Amino acid sequence: MADLPTLLLASLNPATRKQAEQSLQSLSIQPGSLSSLLQLVLNPNQDRAVRLAASVYLKNLVKNRWDDDETPLNSQDKEVLRNDLVPAMIALSAPTDKASRAQVAESVSLIAEVDFPERWPTLIETLVNSLSQDNYNINIAVLETAHSIFRRWRSQVRSDNLFATVNYVLERFAQPFLIIFRHTSALVLSSPPPPNLALLTQAAVVMVDLYYDLTCQDLPPHFEDAHEEYFGPQQGWFTKFLAWDPVELRGDPDDTTPSLPAQLKTAILEIAELYLKLYPEMLSKSASVEAFTQVVWNLLGTGTLQGVANDSFVSQSLHFISTAIRSGHYKPLFGTPETISSLVQGVVVPNVGLRDHEMEQFEDDPLEFIRQDLSLPSMGGGVSDATTRRQAAADVVRALVASGSEKETTEVVGTWIGKGLSDYAAGKDEDAWKAKDSAVYLLTAVATKGSTTQHGVTSTNALVDVVKFFSDHVFQDLQADPSKVHPMLQVDAIRFLYTFRNQLSKDQLLSVLPLLHRHLGSNNYVCYTYAAITIERILFIRQGTQLLFTQADVRDFAPELLNVLLAKIESAGSPEKVAENDHLMKCAMRVIITARQTLTPVYQQILQRLVTILGVISKNPSNPNFDQYIFESISALMRFVVAGSPNTHPTFEQALFAPITIILQQDIDQYIPYVFQILAQMLELHHSGAPAEYRGLLQFLLQPPVWQQKGNIPGLVKLLNAFLVKDTANMVSSGHFTAVLAVVQQRLLPSKLNDGWGFELLQAVVQNIPPAALKQYFRPVIIALLTRMQTSKTDKYVYHFVYFLMFTMAIQVEGLTPDYLLGTVEEVQPQLWSQVLSNFVIPQIPKMPTKDRKVVVVGLTRMLTQSSIMLREPTIQTWPSAFSSLVRLFHEPEFLTSKDGGDDPDAGITAIDYEEQTAGYQAAYSRLAASEGPSADPVGYVKDPREYLGQELVRLSKSDPRVRNLLGAGDANVVGPFVQALTAAGYVL
Repeated sequence: MADLPTLLLASLNPATRKQAEQSLQSLSIQPGSLSSLLQLVLNPNQDRAVRLAASVYLKNLVKNRWDDDETPLNSQDKEVLRNDLVPAMIALSAPTDKASRAQVAESVSLIAEVDFPERWPTLIETLVNSLSQDNYNINIAVLETAHSIFRRWRSQVRSDNLFATVNYVLERFAQPFLIIFRHTSALVLSSPPPPNLALLTQAAVVMVDLYYDLTCQDLPPHFEDAHEEYFGPQQGWFTKFLAWDPVELRGDPDDTTPSLPAQLKTAILEIAELYLKLYPEMLSKSASVEAFTQVVWNLLGTGTLQGVANDSFVSQSLHFISTAIRSGHYKPLFGTPETISSLVQGVVVPNVGLRDHEMEQFEDDPLEFIRQDLSLPSMGGGVSDATTRRQAAADVVRALVASGSEKETTEVVGTWIGKGLSDYAAGKDEDAWKAKDSAVYLLTAVATKGSTTQHGVTSTNALVDVVKFFSDHVFQDLQADPSKVHPMLQVDAIRFLYTFRNQLSKDQLLSVLPLLHRHLGSNNYVCYTYAAITIERILFIRQGTQLLFTQADVRDFAPELLNVLLAKIESAGSPEKVAENDHLMKCAMRVIITARQTLTPVYQQILQRLVTILGVISKNPSNPNFDQYIFESISALMRFVVAGSPNTHPTFEQALFAPITIILQQDIDQYIPYVFQILAQMLELHHSGAPAEYRGLLQFLLQPPVWQQKGNIPGLVKLLNAFLVKDTANMVSSGHFTAVLAVVQQRLLPSKLNDGWGFELLQAVVQNIPPAALKQYFRPVIIALLTRMQTSKTDKYVYHFVYFLMFTMAIQVEGLTPDYLLGTVEEVQPQLWSQVLSNFVIPQIPKMPTKDRKVVVVGLTRMLTQSSIMLREPTIQTWPSAFSSLVRLFHEPEFLTSKDGGDDPDAGITAIDYEEQTAGYQAAYSRLAASEGPSADPVGYVKDPREYLGQELVRLSKSDPRVRNLLGAGDANVVGPFVQALTAAGYVL
């Protein structure tokens, strides 16, 4: 452990990172490693960078391995860490240790999510006992720790387990929390202010966050009893804090960080918004909302909150007003024409205009401007951190329109829109464009009734003619020469199209696509990026399940569109700058997906450019979204071009094998999951046999180290599946399929995380390896399956286990009969199959997902009618109940026709937009949707499962007269009518 500091520092250096991480991984397996890391964090004599790196590495160990069943942490170490973490948080209570304390708090939260309260029953008592009457450095550390544990409740779905945990906490924490909150509030608001006012206010901010945590699921009795104390319209703590403006804590006007009072007020208004949504009856008992609204309105109306530091508070204030309006409980407060007019004039209009800060961002940090302006997910997924002022102001307008004041609001806002347009037309100064920018933004707000991030506006205000406004006022900016109009107005025009794309007809959209194409060539970063975003969303529009735009619609301009997009990406320079603008890459991907086979004449140039870009960004992978889209682009180009022109397949292989080899040799772990999927896609395009280049990879693919990276596993499974399907003879003759089985048994099946992938690989083995070759290895596989069932079964495992049994009996493979499976189980232990059937299979059958029903029906049919073991004692005793379970599946015959997605030629493509929401290097797996074709029906040989069952029962009844008695022993209410229906259909038993 003496090497820990050196290794942690080395892990921060790109040149030594990989080797250092491998050494740290080896050390982390040793007993005492967790405690050593924590002691390093707490050691004040250590280098600050080492301490912070140790806290981050400890958190990552907890995150990735605390509940991991493959490389578990030492249980004794875990117990020691649970006991030491809260004291460590208190030891790190000094302001200089804030960064390390945040990491330790996150570790506490991660462990609590798994272990609390069952394996960590003392946690809350330890926190409560650590609270101090006067040491607020310690209090802040304790409260931040509590917040790190409780804040996850905000996003959790209600459940009995959740409420049991919340109640467990409230019994121990609520009373002490309210006491210290009351004490702290009194100190903060005392006169004269205490010398440690900033520290006390910092604690109050965390307490308000905790107040939200503790009330976000239900209103606890303690908080209900104390409601008036906090929400009272005159003397409530929250009301007093909203009006509180201590001179001592006012920040620098140019500071971009919110002051402590602003943070406190923002958090209080978040609670008020929560109460408006969940507990409106509590607020209606007194004039709390009216009091809060008055304070907020006064603050917003002063015009003194223009600084960036106040953005969060202003936005949250506007959200609070919007929520109050939407609630419908405060119509007298917001519903009169005079109120609407003054609300729009005093609150909405001042916050819709662009400020100098936004224009500086527009020019100096364009990607952040775009992300905030469109509320797009930030890097690596997740919703945009906070809405901007203008978005929050626009939401007030939408709330007024939605609350029944549509006519009055449209008239008032319309007046301001008209004023903005006329001020622009008058053009008195160089900033006149700002008046039109505000007018267009206000029009967007008042016209929008319903919208989603993915689909844009879905319903509009009937009193606003969006298309007419576009043609009268917006179209001119879209087609103007860039030198003749401010770039922001061109961005407004493009954003207008982006927002109202669903309100325009296909012909109208086709007519503006050339203008958007032209804007891709703009020199303005925001302008060409908005054009790319808008083109991508237009091409994504659907009518029902069908894409609105087909390859015929885009064939004439798609190659040039791709040329402009790729040229923009290529010209960026460094690997980080090339990968920075994922909007461009996403648009290129969408053009490829839409243009499909029409790109065949130019596919080689496109492919080569994509490979070159990949070569550049692989030197320093920095943007997981960009990576997802470039691999999707390569995959989609191959999928569609090769489908139309199979002779192009070797060209793709020649272009891709070199970069794939480099990625594997250099162990670029961010790209390896994609590489396995691309390799699988290329191999699947071969009709039979795998070329030598693919076979040369097999040894590497079956080595244990490559399976240790969790993100590799799905891609590896997909690739090995392709080998089993396309290169079966070689997999048998070389014996490689036995190594595949070893991976399944040793690596995948024991893992609760990866057992599903193990079953997928096992099904591929059973479906493709001849039963005679598989026979000697099948018994150990069954033993491994049953052992896991006995030692650590989960609901997910039982599902996969039962599906595997049904799948094995259902598929049509020569020599693979139901008795092949049943006989192997009986070899393990006589009469074992009847126990498996009674205890696991029959109880699970009604729970099987609809997508699996056909396979289950065919598997049960073959088991009941083709297995001699099923007709022997004592197994025959389970036949009637198994048949009754089978019959019940016919109650929903619509799920028995074919596997989901089997008829969809575009399967997988539509999933790209959902997958991208979770793209990120922390994600366990980045799936390549474009590489996935329609799923084959494993029992496609059965067209009508009812007819198949009837035929098999007739055949069996001719050779075995016991069938009638077996049918009679089933559930009469279920089996009787079914057999009668079969007889009526001509199946005489």
